[in-house]
Amino acid sequence: MSGKLRITQVRSPIGRPAYQRATLIALGLNKLRRSRVVADTPENRGRIARVRHLLEVEPVAE
Repeated sequence: MSGKLRITQVRSPIGRPAYQRATLIALGLNKLRRSRVVADTPENRGRIARVRHLLEVEPVAE
């Protein structure tokens, strides 16, 4: 796992538990339709798994 992932926030954190809002911020997201390219690491995979219902994830070709 040494590639990159493009994550896009597609759902709002309004009404979600605080840990989910904090996880989005840790991933660098805070508004709808914002995207961020992150390293494909176990840490980021864990963060993505916690809020996968709020995100779209796609691999980025290097």
